[in-house]
Amino acid sequence: MSAGKTILIVEDEPLIAMMLEDFLLSLGHEVRATCDNVAEALKAVKAGDFDLAILDVNLKGESVWPVAAELRDREIPFIIASGGHVDPPPAEFACVPMIDKPYTIDRVTPALEAALAD
Repeated sequence: MSAGKTILIVEDEPLIAMMLEDFLLSLGHEVRATCDNVAEALKAVKAGDFDLAILDVNLKGESVWPVAAELRDREIPFIIASGGHVDPPPAEFACVPMIDKPYTIDRVTPALEAALAD
């Protein structure tokens, strides 16, 4: 995997988003933006300007699947992040790399590599 990717974080817990950003920076990536709700994330996706997104499946009770569909339609790779206790992703996203929370560098790194492999 080449270093220096720009990443969109879609995460509604500020402390978790900051921790993930720290991991990504330590791996040599740049965080383009952090969004904490579906509407904001959709705006960021439509603006583009990033290489990959990491999506928390549940944003303050909203499902992230509209954002995942927009990323897929734009052919931007993404990772699904889950804290557990959620339904499995819709079948159309079954092949998308997933990370279980809590985030660790050991979980983030292989998911990034998988998402960027195509």
